[in-house]
Amino acid sequence: MAEEKKKYKVKLPEDKEEGVYANAASVHFNSNECVVDMAYVIPNASEPILKVVSRVNMSHKTAESFLKILSNAILDYKNKQKE
Repeated sequence: MAEEKKKYKVKLPEDKEEGVYANAASVHFNSNECVVDMAYVIPNASEPILKVVSRVNMSHKTAESFLKILSNAILDYKNKQKE
């Protein structure tokens, strides 16, 4: 029997509405989880510095789901740009 897709309402706290700017990402895996660091590369620094602006910890299953959702969103965006 196919699993029904649930529709979720997303609640965003006011202090998160602005979001953060990131121009770099780093992904780390271990046997239990995936950690994604979103970072900002500081320009014109004498040595390259990545300032982490957000960290997301997730299970492997959630990481796989995120990858699928992100890939589909990028494909949709690219297809709309062609129109």
